[in-house]
Parts: sequence; structure tokens; C-alpha cells
Amino acid sequence: MQHYSPQSELETHTVSNQPQPFGDVDLFATDKALKGAVAAAGGAVHAPHLSDFGKKCGAVETYDWSRQAQDTLPKLKSFDRFGHRLDEVEFHPAYHNLMSLGLDHGIAAGAWNADEAGHVLHGAMMILMSQADPGVTCPMSMTYACVPALAAEPDVAAAWVPRVKASTYDGRFLLAHQKKGATLGMAMTEKQGGSDVRANTTRAVPDGQGAYILTGHKWFCSAPMSDAFLTLAYTDEGLTCFLVPRWRPDGTRNGIHIMRLKDKMGDKSNASSEIEYHGAWAERVGEEGRGVRTIIDMVQHTRYDCILGSTGGMRAALVQALWHTSQRRAFQKTLVDQPAMRAVLADLVIESEAATALAMRVGASLDKGAHDEDEAAFMRLATPLAKYWICKRQPGFVYEALECHGGAGYVEEGPMPRLFRQSPLNAIWEGSGNVIALDVLRALSREPDSLEAVQAELRKPLGRHAAYDRHLGRLMAYFTPGHLHEGTARGFARDAALALQGAALHAYAPDFVFEAFCAQRLDPDRNGLLYGDVAKDVDQARLVQRAMPVA
Repeated sequence: MQHYSPQSELETHTVSNQPQPFGDVDLFATDKALKGAVAAAGGAVHAPHLSDFGKKCGAVETYDWSRQAQDTLPKLKSFDRFGHRLDEVEFHPAYHNLMSLGLDHGIAAGAWNADEAGHVLHGAMMILMSQADPGVTCPMSMTYACVPALAAEPDVAAAWVPRVKASTYDGRFLLAHQKKGATLGMAMTEKQGGSDVRANTTRAVPDGQGAYILTGHKWFCSAPMSDAFLTLAYTDEGLTCFLVPRWRPDGTRNGIHIMRLKDKMGDKSNASSEIEYHGAWAERVGEEGRGVRTIIDMVQHTRYDCILGSTGGMRAALVQALWHTSQRRAFQKTLVDQPAMRAVLADLVIESEAATALAMRVGASLDKGAHDEDEAAFMRLATPLAKYWICKRQPGFVYEALECHGGAGYVEEGPMPRLFRQSPLNAIWEGSGNVIALDVLRALSREPDSLEAVQAELRKPLGRHAAYDRHLGRLMAYFTPGHLHEGTARGFARDAALALQGAALHAYAPDFVFEAFCAQRLDPDRNGLLYGDVAKDVDQARLVQRAMPVA
């Protein structure tokens, strides 16, 4: 696409010392950390596809779509002009362009269609798509993550999984069997319980023909124009998982009423709603009374996607900071060459590298876990640990990248305010910090094999860096009787995640990156409260150069 430069010679001054607009960049080929981690995780075969996708995600046209989809908010149409109930959401055409970009390239289906490293492929695509527009990754993620839950009910899976694996976006509001592909959503939480889904009040009663009729409400239902939703409701046997399609089998609209759209802090391109079930037709998924058990595998995959979303959000903010500081000058030097700025950027690079490496390591465990019990055990504990820490790190990271722009970073015309408003989301979705930390405790008590698998992973870099070895010793001290409990769960999750990041960098990144991380994040003499206070042995220039968004 040809772009024309705006006028720079004005009546009162010449516009100068401003960076060129960012765009038309291959976000995969220019991300050496991601490219290397994908290869190390077994996904090198997917590099050509990821490069093609990275070019499209980094295109100026795609960024324009994101801006349009964010600026023109989704609109709820409850009724038509004659008073007929609709319960439809209208989106700007740019939203549908973004959805096609991701789904047509396999972001939801790739993990289930690829012959090898499918979850690594999915992970890399989510990191790239999050840089194009993070809002649309929500329905993409849910569509991907619903597949393992559907497997609990073979007849339901036989109808719906092929629609996911079709790898095609079809935004028409039609019965699913009339469409080229389908998207799936989730509606779990209610007003009175939130994350405590056992406090739900939605009821399901048999319809006498093998299906169920649901009555109740859901407080958060994102992407309400999805073709069907996994949801939880009580039967006489207990909390049960159901699939609720937008249309009944007889071709009439199902009893899903969209009460309103949420006015969210960020994530503007994606519609999130409050819904009510008014006699909604549904199919049971899994055993009655085993609803939580049915959705466990799905939750692991959505938490993986939270990790990926935060990793992509940090990379997006870092790229903007690097792009700006490498082209703008102050006090006779390019900003990136100023010692204080270079130290901040190097520290941000360390954080982004660590997130990327651990995200891809979790993806590799999802791939290998199907046939390797140790990898499956590792995945069950590493996923919540990584989700807890990486998602918590994103808001502070994005703020620091914003500050690298000075006042220009605080102006809505640029990308940084949107990235900042988006940054807290993944730490809240799929379990906020306390919920995740307590889940980690439960995993430790109920699944000792998961702890053994993580400990085996953490032993691999022993002897490679003194700070890493000392950190691992401190981590093991949590297992002294009486030391690990609900009051210390958050600290344990932090320290365990840091150790996992070190191990992932040791396996997936160059030695100088691993060594910089150990010196900067694991040395107890460094408090880690401030970006830019960099250990003396860290090769700042090399880190910054490696992260630059250039091939």
C-alpha cells in the first residue's frame, strides 16, 4: 500500500525530529525473541506461516482497522423498528476485517489442525494478533479453548469442533450449520458469585427430548455474537456444563437476551455483555454435576491465552518505545543512546524476553502433554504460575514504555493510551491474582506430580548463574513446614514464576539474555521496584539492538 507524507513545511515552523509512523513491518521476523522461542519450542516448521501472518498484523492497514474498531464501539440492537426482539450487536466493518485476519489464518484452529507444535503455533499467532488488535483476540481465544471441553460430549463435539477447525470467519447471524465456520464463547460468572461459580443460580431442566431449558443470568458474556456459548447451570445433580447456541434447532432465535453491553476501561473493539436466559435451549456437555471438572481443560487454555495476550501487549508497547526513541533526538543524542533511556529500554527488553520464553515453554508443554505425562504435569502448574506473574507485569511495563515517549505517549491519537487501558485485563480475566495464587496452592496439594515436574525443569540451569542458584534455594524454603499457606501464596507464585522464566530463557534464549535476567530479576540485592536501575554486568546495548523491530 502506498502512503503519502503529510505536509511538514508550515508557515511558522518546519516539523522535524519526529519518528516515522510505525507500520508495514513483519512483526514475527523482527521479533528475535519470539522467532527463537518458537523454534526452540519445536515450532520452526511454522515460521513461513508466522512471517506471513506477522506482515499482515504489522500492516498500516491493519492498524487502521484496529483504530476504527476501537473508535466506533459495538452497538446493541435489542429490537427492530417494529418491536421484534433481536439481541444483536453491530460492529464496524473493521472489526470483521480483524476477525477474518485472525480466524482465516488459523489462530483458533491451528492448534487442532497442525501435525506438530500446534499450541506453539497458536501461541505465536496470539502474540502477533494482540499487537494488531487485542480486543478481537477474545472471541478467537474462546473458540480455540472450547475444543477440549466439547470433547466431554462426543455428539456435541462432532457437530461443533469441525466448525472451529474450518479456520474460517463467517460473521453472518445464521444457524451454525449454514455457516462456513463458527465462533464459540463462554458465559460462566453471575452477579452474586463472580469467580465463585458454585454460587451460580441459573437452573437447567430437561425438555423431555434429550436437551435442557435454561433460566437465569450471566454477568459477563464477551463476544455475544458468537454462535454458541459454554455455560454453567444447576440441575438436580449439581453444577453442569452446557452448550447454548444462538439459534434453536427449529430455526428460531434462542432465549438469550442481551441486557446491555459493558462500558469497559479498555478492550473497546470487543463487545462484553450481560445476558439472561429466558427458556434458552441447551445441550449438556459432560456429566451432570461435573460442570467444573468439564471446563478445567478449557480454563487451562484460556489462561494460556491470557499469558500470550500480556506477552503480546508488552511487545507492542516495547516496539513503540524502541521505535520512538531510536528516531527522536534530545540534548545532542538520539534518545536510545542516552544512558538513562538505554537502561530503561534494556530493562523492558529483559521483561519482554522473559515473558516470551515462558509463554512458548507453556505452549510446548500443551503440545507434548498429550503423550508425555511429565509435560502434562508441568503444564498444570506452570500455566497458572505464568498467568499470575506475566499478566501482573503488563500494566507497569506498558506505563514505563508510555513514559519513554514523554508527553506524546499521553495523547490519544497515538497507540500508547489504548495499550495502557488494555494492560490490566489479562490479570483479571480467567482468575485474578488471588484466585490464581490459591489455585496454585490447590495444585501443589492435590497434584504433587506437577510440583515434581516443575522442580525438574528448574534444576536444569543449576550451576549456570549464581543468582539463579540462590533464587532457587529461596524458593525451596517455602516448603519448610508452615511457610507455604494462603498468606504467602502470592509471594510463592511470584518467586516460582521468576524461576520458571529463568529456566525458559536458559533453554530458549541466548546466554547473554539469560544472564541479564538472572542479574536483574533474581539477585536479592536488587529490589526490582524500578525499571532502569540496571546491574552493571548487563549488556544493555546488545539487548536493545536484539529487540529492535527491524529484520
